[in-house]
Amino acid sequence: MSGGTESAGGPAGSGGGPGTGESSSGLSARDEAVLAVERRSWPGPGPKERAIREQLGISPTRYYQLLNALLDDPRALAHDPVTVNRLRRVRDARRARR
Repeated sequence: MSGGTESAGGPAGSGGGPGTGESSSGLSARDEAVLAVERRSWPGPGPKERAIREQLGISPTRYYQLLNALLDDPRALAHDPVTVNRLRRVRDARRARR
């Protein structure tokens, strides 16, 4: 990781030209990093929030906004189908309870 030097601006998946850090999956490096954080198992919310701030250089609120947008992005599904499908099920279950 770049130690928090990645850009926090723009919507999820907004990368796309030279110098944006877009990978072969079509996702930006930041989007891939968001999925990587979510892929890990965390002992509680404190360590995860600390990692979000330190590794991504964004607030937890912004992280969850980006993550939610990624769940609807077909490129994210192609990049990490296990994580995206798991999170979609969790999101759908929460919505059903409301």
